[in-house]
Amino acid sequence: MDSEWNDSQPIYRQLRDRVVAMILDGLLNEGDPLPSVRNVAADLRVNPLTVLKGYQQLVDDGLVESKRGRGMFINAGARNLLLQGERQKFLAEEWPRVYANIQRLGLTPEELLEAANGKPSNAQDKDKDKNEDEEPKS
Repeated sequence: MDSEWNDSQPIYRQLRDRVVAMILDGLLNEGDPLPSVRNVAADLRVNPLTVLKGYQQLVDDGLVESKRGRGMFINAGARNLLLQGERQKFLAEEWPRVYANIQRLGLTPEELLEAANGKPSNAQDKDKDKNEDEEPKS
């Protein structure tokens, strides 16, 4: 985990989101222990209570369980639970903005797929050809 923080959210929330991303990316799997509160606090140079608060949110969300004296561990089914929740959140909050922007720009599904695959868009080629056909203005 890097120690770059933004001012838009509390650090404990950003820490929680980083652990969520690690679970979704497969860096943390079911049954894996979370790094100790002390280690994370020292590595990231934050207060241990901040780390504990971030971890507690994970417990409250049912993603992590605390085993007294042993630490905190990723629950079985945590990744599936996260995927379900993150998909719903994306579709409800982010997709409407993305879709509106796609409509505003007049992008086609083909252009989006080509861009996702790293291929240049035919629309860009058409615009380039159109500009080359125009006579330069003096």
